[in-house]
Amino acid sequence: MAAQGGILFQEKVSRLLSGHNGKPVLKPNRTLALKDSVANRKPKKGEATCITEMSFLMVCWKQNNFVDGLCSNEMNSFYSCVKKAQAAMRSKSQQTTLQGGRLHPKLATTLLKRYPNLRSEI
Repeated sequence: MAAQGGILFQEKVSRLLSGHNGKPVLKPNRTLALKDSVANRKPKKGEATCITEMSFLMVCWKQNNFVDGLCSNEMNSFYSCVKKAQAAMRSKSQQTTLQGGRLHPKLATTLLKRYPNLRSEI
C-alpha cells in the first residue's frame, strides 16, 4: 500500500515537472535528489543544572572573603550535584542512541556516504 502511494506521488511530481500541459508548474533550481550529507548542527544544550548549589557556594565565598576552607559543605554539595547531573546526562545520551532517537549529524553523514542515494531525478 505504501509502495502504491509512492508511485502515485512520483507520477504526480513527474506530471507537474513535465511540459505536456504548457509550462511546467514546478521549476526546481536544483536537481530533485537527496544529498549524501547532513548539515553539521550541534544538538541543543539542555537546561542549566545545579544553579542553587552554585549560588549558595558563591554567597558563602562572598561572606567569608573567598576562603575555601570555610565553605567546604557548600563545595561538597555543589560537586555532588555536578556529578549527579553528569551521570544523568551520560545515561540520557546512551538511551537516545540505543532507543533510536535522532542520529548525530556526523553519524548520519557517514551512513549516507556508505550507502549513497541515487543521483537521478524522480
